[in-house]
Amino acid sequence: MIEILLSFILATSALAISPGPDNIYVLTQSVVNGSKYGLATTAGLISGCIIHTTLLAFGVSVIIRESETLFFAIKLLGALYLVYLAYKVYKSSSAIHLSNGYIPKKSLIQLFKQGFIMNVLNPKVTIFFLAFFPGFLFSDTLSTVLQFYVLGFVFMAVSLIIFSFIALLAGKISDYIKSHKNLGFVLKWLQIVVFISIAILILI
Repeated sequence: MIEILLSFILATSALAISPGPDNIYVLTQSVVNGSKYGLATTAGLISGCIIHTTLLAFGVSVIIRESETLFFAIKLLGALYLVYLAYKVYKSSSAIHLSNGYIPKKSLIQLFKQGFIMNVLNPKVTIFFLAFFPGFLFSDTLSTVLQFYVLGFVFMAVSLIIFSFIALLAGKISDYIKSHKNLGFVLKWLQIVVFISIAILILI
């Protein structure tokens, strides 16, 4: 149980650190408007994960009760989806682009709402959760609904810590990324390794 949760935390940490639209958006908001605006965006993005966790917990739990074969099929499709994500990262550019253009300044509440809506209305988040979470169910005695919520809140806590760190150190991180051109290459391959590793863990 502990080993599975630790693996989940490590995988989540690697995903949160890897450059993606969410953490780049947090970084950009923080660089342009200040750290507290990045923190507001982070809070909104993370809060939206509650919706995806709820949909996953109740939807997949019903499937698990109905058919173990169908549940394995979901895990297999999830693993294939993660391999597909790794392939997309492989084919993409390793450059990390930070926009220096003008970004209209919004209130903290507006940024929270925007982050929340961005997350909730993004179907890719639901698909990713469906691919990611089932392979880390950690108990034969606890209900699957409870386990999905535990994983959801662990995912949110880890992402919140790392995204907040990005927001608070936005200036230094931004300068470091711009001055170290090879960092994008390293982070690109980190993403590939993480996606493939999670795909393997799901099927073990």
